[in-house]
Amino acid sequence: MSTLLEIRGLAKRYDDRLVLGPLHLAFETGETVAVIGRSGCGKSTLLRLVAGLDRPSAGTVTLAGQPIRPDDVAIVFQEPRLMPWLSVADNAGFGLQHLPRLERAEAVAEALDVVGLAGAATKLPKQLSGGMAQRTALARALAVRPKLLLLDEPFSALDPLTRAGLQNHLGEVRDHYGPTVLLITHDMDEALVLADRIIVLDGPPGRIVAEFAPRLPAGIKPTAPAFQRWKDRLIDVLGPASQPTGTLTKLEDHRHAV
Repeated sequence: MSTLLEIRGLAKRYDDRLVLGPLHLAFETGETVAVIGRSGCGKSTLLRLVAGLDRPSAGTVTLAGQPIRPDDVAIVFQEPRLMPWLSVADNAGFGLQHLPRLERAEAVAEALDVVGLAGAATKLPKQLSGGMAQRTALARALAVRPKLLLLDEPFSALDPLTRAGLQNHLGEVRDHYGPTVLLITHDMDEALVLADRIIVLDGPPGRIVAEFAPRLPAGIKPTAPAFQRWKDRLIDVLGPASQPTGTLTKLEDHRHAV
């Protein structure tokens, strides 16, 4: 695989306070990377810098060696942020106004089918459950076929059953569209289920304290011994809640018997 997203010396200050960085990261094309850490360690700041929503105080973020363009990136936030006066289909196609009508309709139909909302295209947001609303937001992000999909704790407000279903949908999305994915999450189980690689931040200022790739078998249950072993490693790296670890740990890839 080739490197798609590259972060070099990225840092963010607010006034005189360093809140993030410097960070150095590279993401391969089609890779899903989860960034986890305690509240306030800079996870969402990192996403906003990568998305271009905030300007870095230092460093660069490039996509295939070039500055990131808005058309290259799509974001799904914790809240669906749907427009209440538009149908599911019109919300999903909101970023495609530049396309001819038929082409736009085909892209929306494809995205809604992938997220399991083909039968809900004419519904309004007020008629949707929380899970359906978040799937609509995911369809809107996918319809533009972004090279980079940014997910900012997109499932954290949902009940466990709905969250598990959406995690499955994300796997289907990745297989169908093939974007490189940056997932911000505080949920260790979610990171282990979805990510090819996990980056642990601690701070402030937010710095990388661990990086590892569990490569657990697809469909593994959180109760499986291998899953629990990796979760224990993750807990060990994060350290006590009141005391940042402060040192970089790189855990090599391992495969455990389930």
